[in-house]
Amino acid sequence: MTRRSLNVTGAYVLDSPLWRDDRGYFREWFQRDVLSDDGPELTARQANLSLSKRGVVRGLHYSLAPEGQAKLVTCAWGELVDVLVDVRVGSPTFGVVEYVTLSAEGTSSVYVPAGVAHGFCVTSEVGVLTYLLSSPYNGPMELEITPFDPALAIAWPLEGDPILSDKDAKAPTLEERRAANQLPDFVL
Repeated sequence: MTRRSLNVTGAYVLDSPLWRDDRGYFREWFQRDVLSDDGPELTARQANLSLSKRGVVRGLHYSLAPEGQAKLVTCAWGELVDVLVDVRVGSPTFGVVEYVTLSAEGTSSVYVPAGVAHGFCVTSEVGVLTYLLSSPYNGPMELEITPFDPALAIAWPLEGDPILSDKDAKAPTLEERRAANQLPDFVL
């Protein structure tokens, strides 16, 4: 397994081999030592799984929980485009958007550091994303930014109208969150 840096400070892709045989395939999608060797440590406190159909856009979500909430995500079925946006005030990469294509047949997982907004768009008929989270869900501290913020200009790979939750559809822009002092601070 290898680790490579993304353009968002503290974000990484973990790549691992895919072993195939006549039964199917096998892949290790997380090795703590590879992530934490001169990089962040992730102690999983919660695991999530989300199933979505083609055209679903989930996010952009982030946490203001005092302990922060880092994520390690991978695609367990189908294909999707994973999107990270650095919303940490004071970060050298504030406002940077990063895209990573994930698929069940692929070899990548994405580490999303605490304070970075995360979203994805399913490009196959069905996509399943699995998450390891460094802290449990904390409702009042979980916030969102509209995935269609014109200032971010995210190029979602959509073939028609997006399918969104009401919460994501009504989410404020990054600048509105910043003006309301509802963004996390950058901490190394």
